[in-house]
Amino acid sequence: MNGTQRKLALGLAAVFLLIVAVIMVANAESSLSDQRASGLFLRADLVWSWEWTSMIAWFTIWPVIWLAVKHIRPPRFPWVVVGIALVIGSLIASAWHVLLMVGLRHLYYAATGGGIYQFFDGIENKPLYEYRKDIGSYLQFVGLFALAQWLIARAGTVPATGTDAPRTFAVADGAVTHLVPIEEIESIASAGNYVEIVWGARTLLHRATLAAVEAELGDAFLRIHRGRLVRRAAIRRIETDKSGDFTVALASGATLRGSRRYRPAD
Repeated sequence: MNGTQRKLALGLAAVFLLIVAVIMVANAESSLSDQRASGLFLRADLVWSWEWTSMIAWFTIWPVIWLAVKHIRPPRFPWVVVGIALVIGSLIASAWHVLLMVGLRHLYYAATGGGIYQFFDGIENKPLYEYRKDIGSYLQFVGLFALAQWLIARAGTVPATGTDAPRTFAVADGAVTHLVPIEEIESIASAGNYVEIVWGARTLLHRATLAAVEAELGDAFLRIHRGRLVRRAAIRRIETDKSGDFTVALASGATLRGSRRYRPAD
């Protein structure tokens, strides 16, 4: 990440943690008020432990949710796969949240003389009850993390303004937009409604037609096949078969087949 992205990421993290802290305080105070209204006088620190144990449990899950949002998303995966992953993720997240939260409460109650924490306190099917509460929090985290990743990626798409700045090609990859230096792109291949862009050791999927990309990149790229472009400066050798088809050897050592219909004149 560049400096702007790091500052934005830190700012978003601070706001997120502040919101979580406010929610935790509000929930704890509400629980204490409800206890008093019901004529129950449970120790305040025990009521507060319900909230901070829940937050700690969620805190351990947030990095996993962040990575899942980053990697399991269109166009890398179909929407059906994303939906299935979302449901499975919610079940795993809720189970982990409940197990760790309850374990921490048992430890705190035992350490402070609060007796034995009763998780099943008169509510039928408590795991299902907790899952119904957790699914809302889980979806909020997924949505917030997706928004944060989009904002951070967007902050990195501002092109350099210096006269010596290399030309870049904006490649949208879900919530992330890569500004790929054109001189670092080796080849581009058609893949249905997308193109696969070979950038060093990475292959990026970009929603565009090969013809549109060819028009945007201009003469720096050469079409060697109906479904493939190569950067002219990356070509090191061309070997022509008797049929007129040919093989292009690139600077990286990769070799690509070309059609005689697109054989370069020189």
